[in-house]
Amino acid sequence: MNRLRDIVAVPIFQAPMAGGPSGAPLAAAVSEAGGLGSLAAGYKSCTEMTAEIAEVRALTTKPFAVNVFVPHPDHADADDIDAYLVGLRPQAEELGVSIGDATWDDDDWSAKIEALVADPVAVTSFTFGCPPNEMIVALQGAGSKVIVTATNPEDAATSARSGADAICLQGIDAGGHQSVFGDSEEDVRGFGILALLAAVRGRVDVPLVAAGGLMEGRDVAAVLVAGADAAQLGTAFLRCPESGTNAAHRAALEAPDLDRTALTRAFSGRTARGVVNRFMTTHRSAPSGYPQINNATKSLRRAAAARGDYHATSLFAGQNFALGTQRRAADVVRTLMADCADILGPTVWTSG
Repeated sequence: MNRLRDIVAVPIFQAPMAGGPSGAPLAAAVSEAGGLGSLAAGYKSCTEMTAEIAEVRALTTKPFAVNVFVPHPDHADADDIDAYLVGLRPQAEELGVSIGDATWDDDDWSAKIEALVADPVAVTSFTFGCPPNEMIVALQGAGSKVIVTATNPEDAATSARSGADAICLQGIDAGGHQSVFGDSEEDVRGFGILALLAAVRGRVDVPLVAAGGLMEGRDVAAVLVAGADAAQLGTAFLRCPESGTNAAHRAALEAPDLDRTALTRAFSGRTARGVVNRFMTTHRSAPSGYPQINNATKSLRRAAAARGDYHATSLFAGQNFALGTQRRAADVVRTLMADCADILGPTVWTSG
């Protein structure tokens, strides 16, 4: 039984994109169109998260999600991080900023969970790991569905055993951070979304949400046929007017000199997919060190974006970013569903 139907009208989930794109206007617009809008609580304090939740509630009465980063113990090599950051100093000086402190933090984890239990949203989703069962039970008891993001069959099975209501399977073709539970070369397996669906669908008994390079209605149809209960798209919404995507990032998505994506740790110290720019090609040797490197490069990335220099800031996007269009979020949702229905029939969401 597809328990996701209790939440939304159509099987379109908007991916949480931390750092700006997934703010209240985009989340509310997608939810109003019948999909599941999502706020990205990553990089924000609990106070900022709760303020943004209130903003979404002022814009829509429809269900929406809040995505939280699962913190990990500090096992990064400080010497490797320091050596990497030394190589960034010339670029920082050119932008007129200093490299920040390479500090570890838990992204206000405990406060966010307490707030989401005390004042629940329809869906709480998790990236970078699976929370403990007692935390999932507390959120569910408060009235929130819990979705955990996984990138391989083992992590998907762990999430199901821990009590998640659904699992978001993220293929390696997805933009932004890979939601691996670790960040070693072995952790980043390289499953495309269709291969990942095939590997997981017989191992768990919870709904599956498919993410990774999906841009058009035919992509949604493909993952639904392959066993997903819903499709999650992020890059498809980056150019919507409701998105908080900054001007440099928007320009890069249609720049003729930028035509491919790759995985990198250069900006944050954690594996992520973005449009290949000069920063990525220059700094290929970034070690695993999240959130330390992310905190240290924050000032540099912000200064480059403010200057409009898309070659010196992060441009997270999925492999098929070139298919994106400048349309309102509701139009994106409607077009996705109309094109999907042309392939699968008008009962695509109610069937099965």
